[in-house]
Amino acid sequence: MKLLQPNEMVDSIYDINLSSLKAKGIKGIITDMDNTLLAWHSSEITPTAAQWVNEVRQADLKIAIVSNNSPARVEELSAQLGVICIAKAVKPRRSAFRSIAAQFNLSPQEMAVVGDQLFTDVLGGNRAGMYTILVNPISKHEFIGTKIMRLLEKLFLQR
Repeated sequence: MKLLQPNEMVDSIYDINLSSLKAKGIKGIITDMDNTLLAWHSSEITPTAAQWVNEVRQADLKIAIVSNNSPARVEELSAQLGVICIAKAVKPRRSAFRSIAAQFNLSPQEMAVVGDQLFTDVLGGNRAGMYTILVNPISKHEFIGTKIMRLLEKLFLQR
């Protein structure tokens, strides 16, 4: 059960206190893509999302995208934002999270994982020994499998 508990819960990426993360020793952020940075199935990066990525950089934090989505889609978005990425990450497996930490030359304890799903982002980040932040999904539109998992997430979050 502890692996399903995020360290923080906020409404969106815009509510993350970057100064507070730095004070906790966080030096890098791994963010999910769909329903965290942009709406599911969208390829349009909003100006506010791009601005948030720039604010992360200005706070002297490294940033990367880890997604279970297809390489073409993830790589297109990461190129637009100028960040490294791992697609087809098979979250909640730890390997993608650990790979990003290694590329940043940071320990897992110096990394935060931001995402909208308990069973992929939070579980994967916690399994990797990282600080986890659960955000509300941007959109109600999502993959049918994700909708089913949301029902289970509600049960865990209520507990």
